[in-house]
Amino acid sequence: MRDTSTSPGPDSRPETWDATRATEIIAGFTGQPGSLLPILHAIQQAFGCIPQAAEPLIAEQLNITRAEVHGVVTFYHDFRREPAGQHVLKICRAEACQSMGAEALVSHLERSLGLRCGETSADGQITVEAVYCLGLCAVAPSAMLDGAVVGRLNERKLETLVAEAKR
Repeated sequence: MRDTSTSPGPDSRPETWDATRATEIIAGFTGQPGSLLPILHAIQQAFGCIPQAAEPLIAEQLNITRAEVHGVVTFYHDFRREPAGQHVLKICRAEACQSMGAEALVSHLERSLGLRCGETSADGQITVEAVYCLGLCAVAPSAMLDGAVVGRLNERKLETLVAEAKR
């Protein structure tokens, strides 16, 4: 199952930032209690990220401060400022995965792709992100490619995931 709330994925492209379109998205949540997170997810779904220009629009509509919106955007790791690549590979770096060799896998991945966690390849094909628990501790180390989780990760499986993302 794809995690469509955090990346556009291979089948769709994010829209170009448009304040009018963002205002329409925000208005769709008007009057709903606790609407900040759903609005942020909807903005990111539409534009592939949460542009800084969206923060004052959201704050005004919800009658909260820009600092509150900014705080939520920067607190949650799934929200991003720049669009992700066509594919998102998340590598778990939590304690259970670390104890089973995740750091060596991250180093291998960074060397083989020539980018670090948090970066997107120059061709925009793949974004690599560190996450801190995918809930697969019993089959550590683990990763997630476009919402599909993989346990018992090793270099061979990691290379297969990268190859799948590059297709």
